[in-house]
Amino acid sequence: MYILPHHHYPLRSPHHARRRHRHLSLTTRVHCSTTTTTKTNMTTKSLVIHPPPTLVTAANTALSNRIVLNDPTLESTWSHRVWVASGCTTVIISLAKSISGAADSHMWLEPIFSGLVGYILADLGSGVYHWGIDNYGGAETPMFGSQIAAFQGHHQWPWTITRRQFANNIHALARAITFTVLPIELIFNDPVLHGFVGVYSGCIMFSQQFHAWAHGTKSKLPPLVVALQEAGILVSRSQHAAHHRPPYNNNYCIVSGVWNAFLDKQKVFEALEMILFFKLGVRPRSWSEPNSDWTEDTQTSCSQTTMH
Repeated sequence: MYILPHHHYPLRSPHHARRRHRHLSLTTRVHCSTTTTTKTNMTTKSLVIHPPPTLVTAANTALSNRIVLNDPTLESTWSHRVWVASGCTTVIISLAKSISGAADSHMWLEPIFSGLVGYILADLGSGVYHWGIDNYGGAETPMFGSQIAAFQGHHQWPWTITRRQFANNIHALARAITFTVLPIELIFNDPVLHGFVGVYSGCIMFSQQFHAWAHGTKSKLPPLVVALQEAGILVSRSQHAAHHRPPYNNNYCIVSGVWNAFLDKQKVFEALEMILFFKLGVRPRSWSEPNSDWTEDTQTSCSQTTMH
């Protein structure tokens, strides 16, 4: 709004004066109308394009919660249960043949020792496998693509493994154990061999459940599981938590974790990575700066923890 300056004008005809006043009044109305319209458009634009950040964050968190809590891919199917039953059956048969053969031959020490070796090497095997799918390949990799993609998703949303139902969690390993162990059972009857095979395959098959327990909250885990973790028989929660912190290249073993200290201190996996790089030119993912596909989604993780 502006104020017109006062001037003294010579006398003019009434008709001319009325015409001038009418022109000034029209000019004033147009000016005010233009100002009001522009202000309204600016206000509307700011509401649409610049919503409050807190509302955006709350909406994204609510969406993430709904996706995680209602995700059908975390539920067990009958196919999963059948494969788990098959895997458990083959493991039990192998252990039963070891016990039966030891009883018939009165030879107990060797089968027990071979079972202990199987337990120790299962932890090493879980670490080597975990290191491999964490660092190499992708969703398109033959045979292992789905597991590689699943483990990468696990790094971003690690808490979802605690929502995954039992058969859903271990069915892939149970299927692999079935096809691997069953031929051994049909061909061999050595109690020492079956002592090793039964314990090793059982630990590998259940390693994903040990892994899930390592992500659990102590107050919500069965007391026996907590006791086994604290005794070092199963991988502990604190030890595995280190794997989910930068630089994401250690503590790969998920059965007992007994190999983790040795492998990390001696830089065994780093040496293997160097060999593969110089021989094949393949870089592991752990050499790259972690991005949003690798690092944990802490915002959604915190909301999940709060809800439960």
